[in-house]
Amino acid sequence: MSAVLGELLTLLLMAFALGMDAFSVGLGMGMYQLRLRQIFKIGIMIGIFHIWMPLVGMIAGKFLSETFGTLATYLGGLLLIILGLQMIWSSLKKDEGSAIKPEGFGLLVFALSVSLDSLSVGLSLGIYGARMVMTILCFGIAATVLTWAGLLAGRKVQGWLGAYSEALGGSILLAFGIKLLFPF
Repeated sequence: MSAVLGELLTLLLMAFALGMDAFSVGLGMGMYQLRLRQIFKIGIMIGIFHIWMPLVGMIAGKFLSETFGTLATYLGGLLLIILGLQMIWSSLKKDEGSAIKPEGFGLLVFALSVSLDSLSVGLSLGIYGARMVMTILCFGIAATVLTWAGLLAGRKVQGWLGAYSEALGGSILLAFGIKLLFPF
């Protein structure tokens, strides 16, 4: 029983760490003038991605090397940089709306970008032999709750910053993407 409890504690800590990525990115995206319904949907979508990405990673972890995990981190960083630059660019343009919004295809890109690190962690956990159901539930629930918290906090900050909030949100996404590409 203590081995299961130890594994659960380890998975919860990992889920919290991965969810903090979603919180940080959600903080930036929350400055995008989102409604509560959109925040709910974004949190659910990111939670779903944080379930199936480590699931795919765990299944593939038995067959693939660690270089794929590094590739996923770089791809996630590039996607965040693109989203960040797009938000900054659209905040500078007064006449047009944003090209990538956290709905439809934009939401899929956003959810994918913040959950790619879960794929690489899933690869490692698949090699390790972690309990699959416990892992994906911990990751999904933590990511959903922390995404909601980040989006709601970003929404409050957006009210304080007004027109500059989208540029700040894009800057946060850009910085986080650079951090993924160049860890320091």
